[in-house]
Amino acid sequence: MHEPVDTVQMRAALLRLRRATGLPVAFGGLLHDARQLRIAELSGTATGALRGLSISAGNGLGGKCIALSRPCAVTDYPSARHISHEYDAAVATEGLRSVLAVPVVVQRRVRGVLYGALRSPTAVGDRTFDAAVAAARDVEQALVVRDEVQRLLTATREPVADGGAWEEVREAHGELRALAPRIADDSLRETLLAVCGRLAAATAGPPRGQAVALAPRELDVLACVAAGSTNAVAAERLGLKPETVKAYLRSAMRKLGAHTRLEAVVAARRAGLLP
Repeated sequence: MHEPVDTVQMRAALLRLRRATGLPVAFGGLLHDARQLRIAELSGTATGALRGLSISAGNGLGGKCIALSRPCAVTDYPSARHISHEYDAAVATEGLRSVLAVPVVVQRRVRGVLYGALRSPTAVGDRTFDAAVAAARDVEQALVVRDEVQRLLTATREPVADGGAWEEVREAHGELRALAPRIADDSLRETLLAVCGRLAAATAGPPRGQAVALAPRELDVLACVAAGSTNAVAAERLGLKPETVKAYLRSAMRKLGAHTRLEAVVAARRAGLLP
């Protein structure tokens, strides 16, 4: 059973936070509505006291972080005067003293919080803050990719009424192919590629001769070309070098028996490889 991308990325971010900062404890989670955070992932903890804790915006250190949409820290949590103390029992059970909280912000909205902590009242320095912020950026980028995938998947489910709409579907297909290698969640990536396959088959005519098999990256490049991308733009979208894009395109053209980029796109569409 595959884990959700949120779980995978949050766990990786907490490990990075601990390694980069030297903080022995890290934990965090995503907001399940606009004002409630659930702590779902723990790293380096000695108890399960923090797991599942629901943090409200404005309450405690994490709640302050959510409300202000910026990193916050306290040197000695139990005696800190600038936060409320609804969660003191869980914090005390884990034995935490110095704690920092960094928001995960996507499109100006807080989507989660990463915490790092010490079991001694030691001030957190700028380098530790910077490393924690970098770990939060990793989660932000993963959420941006996931949101874009969901948007494109939704767009492809809309009924197609005319040729102009098909061009939008083809553009979405190309973007989905480009995003696929960046998806950490195996299940979501497989779903995405399956949708790409259905989109490609939707406009294919009857089979003509022997089926053509293209490598995934050859198909990625052709999808970009079909959407009007130059080799340079395709390289940027796919995270490849322009020379590599040219090589994949030449290989795809050879397999499709095409002499030009346009012929290759047309042949791929007839073969049911592109929408």
